[in-house]
Amino acid sequence: MGVPAFFRWLSRKYPSIIVHCVEEKGKECNGVRIPVDTTKPNPNEVEFDNLYLDMNGIIHPCTHPEDKPAPKNEDEMMVAIFEYIDRLFNIVRPRRVLYMAIDGVAPRAKMNQQRSRRFRASKEGVELVDEKQRMREEIIQRGGYLPPEEIKERFDSNCITPGTEFMDNLAHCLRYYVAERLSNDPGWKNVVVFLSDASVPGEGEHKIMDYIRRQRAQPNHDPNTHHCLCGADADLIMLGLATHEPNFTIIREEFKPNKPRPCSLCGQTGHEMKDCQGVAREKQGQHDEFADTMPVSEQEFIFIRLCVLREYLERELTMASLPFPFDFERSVDDWVFMCFFVGNDFLPHLPSLEIREGAIDRLVNIYKDVVHKTGGYLTQNGYVNLERVEMIMQAVGVAEDNIFKKRKEDEENFRRRNKEKRKRMKVEQQGPAYLTTGQFAPQALGRRDVPEPIQNARHQAYDMRMNPREQNNKNAAQSLKAMLRNEGSSSSGANESQDRRAPKRKAEDSDSDPEPEDNVRLWEDGWKQRYYKNKFDVDVTDSDFRKKVVQSYVEGLCWVLRYYYQGCASWKWYFPFHYAPFASDFKDIKEMFTEFEKDTMPFKPLEQLMSVFPAASGNFLPPTWRNLMVSPESSIIDFYPDDFAIDLNGKKYAWQGVALLPFVDERRLRAALAEVYPDLTPEEARRNSLGSDVLFVGKSHPLFDFIHELYQDECNKGTVVPPELCFGIQGLLNLDNNPVLPDKPVKSPIPTLRDISQSTAVSVKFKDPEFAVGYVFKAVLLPGAKIPTKVLKPGDWERGNRGPWRPQLGFNPNRQQAHLDQSGFRALGHSLNRNQQGGGQYSNTPPPGTYHQGSYRAQHAGGHRGFQHSRPNPQLGASQPYQQPQFSRHQQQPPQYAGGGHGWNRVVQSQPSAYQQNANRDRGGPRHAGYQQPHDYWQDRQDDRRGNRGQPQQIKEKQRK
Repeated sequence: MGVPAFFRWLSRKYPSIIVHCVEEKGKECNGVRIPVDTTKPNPNEVEFDNLYLDMNGIIHPCTHPEDKPAPKNEDEMMVAIFEYIDRLFNIVRPRRVLYMAIDGVAPRAKMNQQRSRRFRASKEGVELVDEKQRMREEIIQRGGYLPPEEIKERFDSNCITPGTEFMDNLAHCLRYYVAERLSNDPGWKNVVVFLSDASVPGEGEHKIMDYIRRQRAQPNHDPNTHHCLCGADADLIMLGLATHEPNFTIIREEFKPNKPRPCSLCGQTGHEMKDCQGVAREKQGQHDEFADTMPVSEQEFIFIRLCVLREYLERELTMASLPFPFDFERSVDDWVFMCFFVGNDFLPHLPSLEIREGAIDRLVNIYKDVVHKTGGYLTQNGYVNLERVEMIMQAVGVAEDNIFKKRKEDEENFRRRNKEKRKRMKVEQQGPAYLTTGQFAPQALGRRDVPEPIQNARHQAYDMRMNPREQNNKNAAQSLKAMLRNEGSSSSGANESQDRRAPKRKAEDSDSDPEPEDNVRLWEDGWKQRYYKNKFDVDVTDSDFRKKVVQSYVEGLCWVLRYYYQGCASWKWYFPFHYAPFASDFKDIKEMFTEFEKDTMPFKPLEQLMSVFPAASGNFLPPTWRNLMVSPESSIIDFYPDDFAIDLNGKKYAWQGVALLPFVDERRLRAALAEVYPDLTPEEARRNSLGSDVLFVGKSHPLFDFIHELYQDECNKGTVVPPELCFGIQGLLNLDNNPVLPDKPVKSPIPTLRDISQSTAVSVKFKDPEFAVGYVFKAVLLPGAKIPTKVLKPGDWERGNRGPWRPQLGFNPNRQQAHLDQSGFRALGHSLNRNQQGGGQYSNTPPPGTYHQGSYRAQHAGGHRGFQHSRPNPQLGASQPYQQPQFSRHQQQPPQYAGGGHGWNRVVQSQPSAYQQNANRDRGGPRHAGYQQPHDYWQDRQDDRRGNRGQPQQIKEKQRK
């Protein structure tokens, strides 16, 4: 969903929802790769039932990755997609269902955003090619070196749209992939696989939600099913909460900022294309054998636990003294609804609400203040109470003027801090003009090596006096030469000479990027008048137009919430403006919406391509259809502008702006396409038709024989799925036109992959259960649902006197944490002290506060207290402080080992002293300003130098006396 920075805000505000995935890697033995056995228990200590894949979040990074070389052809792209799915299956290991959903034809409300994205991508691609050519010429003219330009066809990511040959081939390849895994992988044998390809209407994530909603409404549904949904879109979090399933987890790639990307000109990392200097590439390896290999770190995954997010929301949304009974499930629905105001794929966000400015927190605070007056909740089962929403909007509208002024103040403070930061960095980069060497040279803190002594003190002192003076003279000479050269090369008149001598503003005194012009100036009085004049070209006094904009936005809010909770209410509705109204304009909205148009139908795939594609991507369309995009005589040529304006709308970068594209008129489009429909070939007509979901099972699945009998009996009517054979799943089965059948071969569509000589899988068409028109899916917890064990620290934990709080790490609340005994500490100290002169400054320091791998527990008899670590977390309460290990004075000394001379006995002898020092420190013993090594350790070093290495401790004690 189009909510920039939403996940960053969510993960910072509610940090315990994140759990890092544990991934078991395959092994290689004698050159043979041994795959992971996914039949074994999940290493994440949790068992998932269903895994849902929003496939577009997989297709895009596999076809045009940003951090590694792109696949050379379409076959490599398909293999990359297969490998990605294998990784996810290995991590999650679903035991019941694998659901793969590819984006099909979207509702008209979504098409406007798709159209904007694809037109932008086409425009940016052309601009990038022109910019690369310009910079290449400049660098070569300066004498720089650039590798020869590769002549290869650029992959147009716009082909990842329903109706193209690429998406049709992808569906064919995924059928082969599923059949191959069901036939050969033991981990897949009991899993039901659903494939909803691009021919099935609907966005991928919403097809998944529709499946979950309809299965929840069945009497045989298991209310404690553990769902796992894969995708990077922020709306998946809201969709997961909207299901009201107690066990819902999202898996996504871990975002790592500032990942190195190769320069588009020279192919080297470390700089962007605009900073490329054309420097020759350094040799990789002794014989440049690693020239074509780019180091790539494998992407890691994280889990987002929505059950923990529900815990956070329960604490935040619980309200006392309400005039009506508090219902946590209803308050979650209201929270999801309020998130729509900060942005989504279907509506522009309100001008006064920005996620980075704490807009959701502001809405929640207003909601908790106003809900006492509303008399109830804002939503119920996906339907909006507009009278109560108006009270929230009016409260936001009162604060709009202050919000705009505060935003301007924050922006100016941010620019000022950046300006000061650039100045500091420039001073730090310049460094001192001269640095001495030897023992007078500055040393880094914590450095373990000893500075080299000087050889000639007089010569060193002379250099220290003379070198800075010479450097200053050189700088003055260079400045004088530059000034003379500029004056000599100038042939301008007196006015230009005067301008040259005039003081100019230095580059570092200005911002690095010019600020875009903002004609609206929301922080100044009269902002509403300027906004409507600049954005809509109407006067603010035109109340009828403002009411029309507000009415369309109110309809959009109702449509979006219905889409999330009940499914698509109308395939035709869309918001017909580029900008949103102000919150203060939401007046008398109770009667602005009644109901959506019934029985609307989605576009067909090729019709959607005509609605969202620019003319530059017309090669994916039939010739006569493509001609409508470029022909001057076309009746819809105005739908496909070659260039268009981008309104930054107060933002800094073009990708944040609003693409001012004309909206597609559906009636004009259909009238123009009616003339070219007869030109479609049979293959194009097939790609332009709507398809259905496909269900796959393997030979060992209980449903296999039932489906196989349907093909043997050639049953031509729909058959209901027996729920007792399929984990309670219900739906309608129909024979597939091109099925995967048992004991039949399956031809591989990829030349590098082998055919399946004898399949053990079967496929059949699947349709979700049907419900009566007007049926309302209940947004409630189902009877029998068990709430997972609480993860967050209870607020009354300290008052209960229950000892230190142990935060839960991962999914298992009873995970046994690792702990070390005395020998383990000795081995750890030995490893840390290896190859260090003096033992190292940090060899005995406690672990950092973020260390959370385990705790060292106290022993019962004569033992010592162990480490207790906790991650600081403001949401969980105060974390337990770090405790140094303490030991009894009568604790037995470890055995002394004589002889050897390898340093082991020396470390063993030093350990008790180090422990004793830590114990003294905890008991209020002597403290020092800096860290002091134990005396015994230094004494042992003195003994080693005298030749006493390896002698017993008793002999050393006598020598000291």
